Amino acid sequence: MPAPANSLSPAVEAAPNQPRSKTDLFMSFTWLALQGFGGVLAVVQRELVEKKQWMTREQFVEDWAVAQIMPGPNVVNLSMMIGGRYFGLPGALAALTGMLAAPLVIVLLLAALYGSVADSTTAQGALRGMGAVAAGLITATGIKLIAALGKNAMGLGVCIGLAVLTFGAIALLRWPLAWVLLGLGGVACLWAYWVLGRSGNGSEA
Repeated sequence: MPAPANSLSPAVEAAPNQPRSKTDLFMSFTWLALQGFGGVLAVVQRELVEKKQWMTREQFVEDWAVAQIMPGPNVVNLSMMIGGRYFGLPGALAALTGMLAAPLVIVLLLAALYGSVADSTTAQGALRGMGAVAAGLITATGIKLIAALGKNAMGLGVCIGLAVLTFGAIALLRWPLAWVLLGLGGVACLWAYWVLGRSGNGSEA
């Protein structure tokens, strides 16, 4: 039986489903990767939370946050976290292979094709359009996941406040991402640690 997912909040419920095998992991992440053009966050949330139901919204928010602060592409980190959670190292490698194998071939083919049309006005316009669509997908997914913060240990108000401060620091003040992660991220970690410690002490009393 798989180990239960770690969570910031004891109120987070377990996911209703889980991968059936390492082959299931490989095929599922291959299909996910083939859909992830641009707005990958929206695709990952739809496939893993809404369709596969391998994660609840609360688990997805917490695991995605961890995947983002780890080195490397966040969706690749997430795939390895899920694979490792259920099948150990072989599961992590199966998920990683599913994420990278087919997209690698496609990207090499597209790179060769794009090299011949890179200066085309039509190609440049298409890339700008895809960028706008990707931004819309990510924004819509973020709004959809706000409700999951209600069960976060820090509380919905604190989470939204941190999100607003992070947006202001990066988008408006143009602070380096590393300093924002160390500063606001450190504050958030300390606050969550304090809240969880206080709730743990209260439950033991």
